[in-house]
Amino acid sequence: MANLCATWRPVPPCARVTHIHARTTSMTVKAASRANYDDKDRLASASTYKIPTPNEMPLRIPLTHGQGPSYDFFEGRNLALELVRVTESAALRCSQWYGRGDKIAADQAAVDGMRAVLRHIKMKGTIVIGEGEKDEAPMLYNGERVGDGSSPEVDVAVDPVDGTTMTANGGPGAVSVIAVAEKGAMFNPGPVVYMEKLVVPEEVHASHVHLDDPISQTIRTVAVAKKKAVEDVVVCILQRPRHEKIINEVRAAGARVKLIVDGDVAASLAVSKHGSGVDMVVGTGGSPEGVITACALRALGAHMQARLAPRDEEERKAAIAFHGSADRVDRVLHTADLCGGKELYFAATGVTDGEFLRGVRFHMGGASTHSMVVRNLSGTVRYMDTHHKWAKPSITNPRFQQQADILMSNEGEENDK
Repeated sequence: MANLCATWRPVPPCARVTHIHARTTSMTVKAASRANYDDKDRLASASTYKIPTPNEMPLRIPLTHGQGPSYDFFEGRNLALELVRVTESAALRCSQWYGRGDKIAADQAAVDGMRAVLRHIKMKGTIVIGEGEKDEAPMLYNGERVGDGSSPEVDVAVDPVDGTTMTANGGPGAVSVIAVAEKGAMFNPGPVVYMEKLVVPEEVHASHVHLDDPISQTIRTVAVAKKKAVEDVVVCILQRPRHEKIINEVRAAGARVKLIVDGDVAASLAVSKHGSGVDMVVGTGGSPEGVITACALRALGAHMQARLAPRDEEERKAAIAFHGSADRVDRVLHTADLCGGKELYFAATGVTDGEFLRGVRFHMGGASTHSMVVRNLSGTVRYMDTHHKWAKPSITNPRFQQQADILMSNEGEENDK
């Protein structure tokens, strides 16, 4: 007891408060009790460290002996937990076309499954990133109203299956994703189909990299931040002819290249997960996928930079007309520029096996899915294993959905009569 008393030190009052930052999985106590009292480098002076006032830390959660944290500040509804049923439904329908060589049928099945559940979600949503313009996509088109029409009013970005080719060919990394943000919070790429992208892990400070930096410099920055040799850095790149130069530059820098044929959303999300085997993503990919990815990375902690990449002069002129100036087209967009606001929700379900999500598994009388659910405000990241039974009525059950669609179509025909 004497020894304990001799080494005991009083805990500063600020040590009894935890602050939620980017991720609740890494809650940190901003207090001197966590530092060595004799270490001047770790003790911040009054000029560099200021104890926040209650108004400056609205997300503080007091901890008392014998009690858990109070979450009264947060809204009780986590919309992402409802959205995951949307991606589960899309993945279940789409995966039935796994390895059958028909990517169009796989995509249509995912669209049907997603739309069947999306109409029941309690929200007033507008699709800003969808399957295309209304005349190009009969369902889940840009501007389509989704949800049951009740509050909240939100913007919605969907990709029923990111990786149609991989699904059709039985390849890895296909996922179904949906992102929801506050009204007006999502960046609208307009007529530009592609954008340059750079995704680096959370360990890298966002100001230490830039989209225009030489790739060798960015690789060294990532290697230092992750405390690994340059030779061990894995850079994921879409396998396209336009990327031949950057692939050669990455290999010349001494890093490793992981080529994927499709599905840069899954690859970008893998950067945020420790042990995924992907350290960074670089290259030109779809603009819609970039916006969806940014919504998830806001909570996951990885950093993203992007810039619109018009394919020709005609598309560039259309982009300038849409965004207002050439400077706005050519500017570098950061994660918060692509998806702003505080309340962001993201859900993804694996269609085929990938770095961070398993694909759909079919078994006798049902199937199982593996999903990820993210909420930006609280920083929670959940991984969900769900078992679906065909014998039970469920909103994600493909057989139940088909029966419901038949009943609705029959009712419509009777009303027409």
